[in-house]
Amino acid sequence: MTMMHVNEGVFDVLFASPLQPSERPTAEAVAEAIGSTLLRLGAAGCTSHMAEEFGDHPAEAAERMRWVRQLVGDLRCRRYFPTLPATALWAGTDLLPVRVAA
Repeated sequence: MTMMHVNEGVFDVLFASPLQPSERPTAEAVAEAIGSTLLRLGAAGCTSHMAEEFGDHPAEAAERMRWVRQLVGDLRCRRYFPTLPATALWAGTDLLPVRVAA
């Protein structure tokens, strides 16, 4: 099982991900979205995408960020993601401090 402490950077990554509220994503889907979005855009690209959306569509972007924060809050209540793909570990920085339990 993999433990992950979520920080502010995860909000940017999930905001830039293709996840949609209508999908009702599981913790596993969220972990996969984090890894694949970081691999595709990088941390700076995720932040840039988010900033662009807030500039172009502020009301819609604010609603998406509320959903992202609620989603992360709901998952943090469970305090773990069952599977964290290797692509999330690839990020390398302190964006996603990850501790793998034996």
